[in-house]
Amino acid sequence: MTNTEQRPPASGPDRPIALITGVGRSIGIGAGIARRLAATGWDVAFTYWTPYDRRMEWGAEPGAAASIEKELAEAGARTAAIEADLTDPDAPTRIFDEAEQRLGGQVTALVLSHAESVDSGLLDTTVEAFDRHFAVNSRASWLLIREYGLRFRGAPGTTKGTTPGTAPGTATGRIVALTSDHTVGNLPYGASKGALDRITLAAAHELAHLGVTTNVVNPGPVDTGWMNDELRETLVRGTPLGRLGTPLDTAHLVGFLCSPEGQWVNGQLLKSNGGAAS
Repeated sequence: MTNTEQRPPASGPDRPIALITGVGRSIGIGAGIARRLAATGWDVAFTYWTPYDRRMEWGAEPGAAASIEKELAEAGARTAAIEADLTDPDAPTRIFDEAEQRLGGQVTALVLSHAESVDSGLLDTTVEAFDRHFAVNSRASWLLIREYGLRFRGAPGTTKGTTPGTAPGTATGRIVALTSDHTVGNLPYGASKGALDRITLAAAHELAHLGVTTNVVNPGPVDTGWMNDELRETLVRGTPLGRLGTPLDTAHLVGFLCSPEGQWVNGQLLKSNGGAAS
């Protein structure tokens, strides 16, 4: 930490609360974001859904939630790990209820990093797979954003219980969603993420009266264990900086957007991909 950086508050009520979805594996993007926010002064509630990881080729990571909670606590954060099935339309309300009850305050930043992602194309996607992708990636995201908007009370000019260092007259709430433009050969994932983009960017206008900024981040190709060697080599060749993204790359941008310095960035779809071609 440099001399110009503000040391995070000690664990307690002075730390604002971030709710991050999709934090099921310690090497995932969601976990990277959770670590970054904890290190920069946030308490962190996060969701995970073990059955999803179990049916993916990488499998579930035993004890991941407890391990991530331990890391965040060591950074000074109070934590709340919440297992939640986002195909259930009642889940967002329960998630917010539990986060607020366990951490003792309102959620100031909502970071949507969950995803349903099972490859299939135009001709072989089933109706069940299409509906599941839209239920998790689009509908659940809308319901989480709506729940946030119904509960958030940090209007412009409010400083108590919001982002550390916020000056009067600035936006204090934050919503950040992670997206992807990978649609070819991955139709239900890409299409449902496209819907997520529109929902999230609409919130930049519809929730402006609450003092909330809303942005979408496309992390580009980040290897969190789902790539094979051939794909990894192809993507590296297509990236001017000659490497793949890391969860920390995404976390740095999300951390900035959630900081006081990021409050003027609003309603944007930002690419954090090292210059990789779409």
